[in-house]
Amino acid sequence: MKKRMAFMVLSIAMLNTHAEVLQNRSLKDSISFTVGFKTYDPDYFNKVIREEQVEAISGNAISYQGSQWRLEIITGENLAEKGIRDMIFELVCTQGSIANASVAVNINFDDWSKDNFVMVPAALYNGNRYPWRRIRYSPKLMDPRDIGPDKGIILSDVPRLNRGRGPSRVQLRSGAMTTPSFSFWDPAKKQGFILLTEQATRFGDNGIFIEENKRRDKAVVSVVAPVVREFHKYFITDSQFPSDDPPATFSQGDTIRFRLKMFVFDSPRLQGLYDRFARVCKDLTGKADYNNVLPLSEAFRVQQQKFNSDNWVEEHGYYSVGMRNMFLQDWQIGWTGGMISTYPLLFAGNEVSEKNVIRNFDWLFPDGLSPSGFFWDSGEHGTKWYGGDIRKPHTKNWHLVRKSGDGLFFILQQLGLMKLKGITIKQSWDEGTKGVADAFVKLWEENAQLGQFVDSNSGEIQVGGSTSGGIVPAALVLAYRRYGDRKYLETAIQIADHYYTNYTVKGLTCGGPGDAMQNFDSESSYALIEGYFCVYEETGDKKWLQAAEEAAKQFSTWVMSYNYKFPEASTQGKLGIKAIGAVFANTQNTHGSPGICTHSGIALLRLYRATMDQFYLELLNDITHAIPQCLSHPANKIEGMQDGWMGERINTTDWLEGIGELMYGSTWSETSLMLTYTQIPGLYVIPDKSEFICFDNLEARLLKETRNKLVLEVKNPTQVDARIRILSENSNRLHQPLGYNYLFKGREEFIAAGKTRQLTFER
Repeated sequence: MKKRMAFMVLSIAMLNTHAEVLQNRSLKDSISFTVGFKTYDPDYFNKVIREEQVEAISGNAISYQGSQWRLEIITGENLAEKGIRDMIFELVCTQGSIANASVAVNINFDDWSKDNFVMVPAALYNGNRYPWRRIRYSPKLMDPRDIGPDKGIILSDVPRLNRGRGPSRVQLRSGAMTTPSFSFWDPAKKQGFILLTEQATRFGDNGIFIEENKRRDKAVVSVVAPVVREFHKYFITDSQFPSDDPPATFSQGDTIRFRLKMFVFDSPRLQGLYDRFARVCKDLTGKADYNNVLPLSEAFRVQQQKFNSDNWVEEHGYYSVGMRNMFLQDWQIGWTGGMISTYPLLFAGNEVSEKNVIRNFDWLFPDGLSPSGFFWDSGEHGTKWYGGDIRKPHTKNWHLVRKSGDGLFFILQQLGLMKLKGITIKQSWDEGTKGVADAFVKLWEENAQLGQFVDSNSGEIQVGGSTSGGIVPAALVLAYRRYGDRKYLETAIQIADHYYTNYTVKGLTCGGPGDAMQNFDSESSYALIEGYFCVYEETGDKKWLQAAEEAAKQFSTWVMSYNYKFPEASTQGKLGIKAIGAVFANTQNTHGSPGICTHSGIALLRLYRATMDQFYLELLNDITHAIPQCLSHPANKIEGMQDGWMGERINTTDWLEGIGELMYGSTWSETSLMLTYTQIPGLYVIPDKSEFICFDNLEARLLKETRNKLVLEVKNPTQVDARIRILSENSNRLHQPLGYNYLFKGREEFIAAGKTRQLTFER
């Protein structure tokens, strides 16, 4: 018995020692490579009928099902000491052929942990290892056991690694992510890993597959050509949709090249993974070109005309969100339009628009306020107000807190704009707006959170958690500036601290959209940048500048970093759509969008001015250039779309309509486009540093510079005239606050279609 006990003690000690050795190993010491071959039965939804793996050794001859292959591994510049490996795996079929097959390069991790934070940009955050429910679109929590203020994050049925026992595997298309990549942060080793690869081979899009073993101490990441998802693929809210991916036939002479660039780096905090990813995500694609088809001024002209003819409801005096084919396309206070759309129309619109916006305010106040003090969630026909999603009885009064946050944020900007324009602000508007700010203060004081959905009648939290109210700190800062009550600023700081500690530090944002449960999303991710930066600007506390920077790096993972190659026969392929800058919605609705829902991105410009980090300007430039190309216009006609209409999707994966196919209709992206025109300068110049960037669909280059002047040549390559808004400031002004209405009555220049002008700027 003593011998047995001694053996057990020794064994446990050896296991502990082994675990300690593994924990102390660098990530790069636990990585190996293999080459895999699979053959499928398409009649059984791509059931694997044979597979083999061989060690990846350059020069190896490989046999598989009667075919012969040669593997060559080409290593780029040796940066191993910096934790960087740049490799090409080239597989050449030298003899024979195989049908219904795929080939892959596998990266094997033999020192894995389920605690690793897995990030595939716009697809997986913390591996999506959270409770989930299988509910069809538009999903809302249904089980009473899931509903309440303190239930934690619950996802819909999206691709995910298993949080419990059983198989744990994710199979994704390259187009289902904003950069074809796989990353993770190891909290035990305090190290990060990033794998970058390419979208496709000549056999079509690649797959990026992740699989963990039973004990979760090993994992394999595979780059597969072509993508063949086994049994199932993801289709909106359904991870069990039958796979229809076509395998390939490989014949003698076929060559498949896999480009892999890997980074292993020390990272004491999870944020280090996001910081590094932001800097390297374009390493394999480089700077992509843009699709300059419409100047922002011309896009706004068509949008204004469309809003005043098609969205304006004359009988009641308000701008509908869309074409009023259902209640959510009639009126929503925020999220997709409502009192967001009125801001750019008031800022840059004509007399008709200004008159309509004033009527819209009269229509909203006080009837648009619910008993809880928040705005009514939605409505229709000008007289019916709804508390929430009336399609499900138990959610008929579930108000998305983000909607009232948006309404408060943009109404306060408009009240400031009205002062600049000399418009009389009515007492009912001010009292109603202040009442919404008070409702947020009350919600926070009673719950120490804002939740995701509140009851429109009582104000009680129905679904808790999330960063749905990410814009609220910014809105409350604006309320403090207008009304002078310090409780608004103090509450803004407390809410921002709550979001930072419980979400940003953990690399997560969720619950911004009203149709995706608490799936991780870009919308609340961007809103937090605005929230943190407004608190920084008001307090001067650098903690909030750091928070805004961290939030911006996390948000950048939602933005397409390269130009996806659409199928030539697809609608967006024929239109020549450039995907770079498209903003993915969330991990449920896996599509890019023209614009941020629903913002201009001005916080990125403000961040640049505070930090002088070019990253923020480049990110904003990508986003702004993705938008106008999606507007149907006589000079950019999109078949099936009326002039002034914009679909909300740039589809690089098959989650719904199909790769490269459109959603036809009028959407919130139109409001995002109008906001971009009114809040982002078409041309931004810092003369004393000879720096400039053209956010509009124009081209600028340096012509000459003297001690006192900078001269730029600006070209309009489009078919229509442009009136470009310009912000020029020398570097000594960069730390001065930039208000939301800073472009009002600013410098504008006219540039005719196809013409070039020289513009001079004082240093």
